[in-house]
Amino acid sequence: MKQKTSAGLETLLPDSAPVISLGDDNSVFTNLAASLAEIRKLKGVIGYILRSNTSAIIDLTGQEKIIEYAVLSSQISESSIEMAIQFNMTDLESVLVEGKSVKVLCMSVSVNRISVFMEKTATHTGIIQRILL
Repeated sequence: MKQKTSAGLETLLPDSAPVISLGDDNSVFTNLAASLAEIRKLKGVIGYILRSNTSAIIDLTGQEKIIEYAVLSSQISESSIEMAIQFNMTDLESVLVEGKSVKVLCMSVSVNRISVFMEKTATHTGIIQRILL
């Protein structure tokens, strides 16, 4: 699947990634989608969810768990915002939640929310750097 940006450049998105778009061009979203498509290829990365106010991309291994991952992602984002307010943290760059076998890295970039799901043994620091480039 290809997505065209306003500059006429094409971004290759994985064929398995459902894209939901309601219009409204968001170049940051397009750039993040390209970065996440590359991150998805890294060892230990299970997949990701990228959401803006008008678009979403979901690329996850295990299609039967998409709803569970989406709910978890949303709950982590909302809870981290509440905790940041409660503890007077103004700049929350990322949140990492680790379970028994999976961990989730959640970030906000502009109006875009990102959740990267990975095996517990995967390294998340390189992923943060790739997203913020």
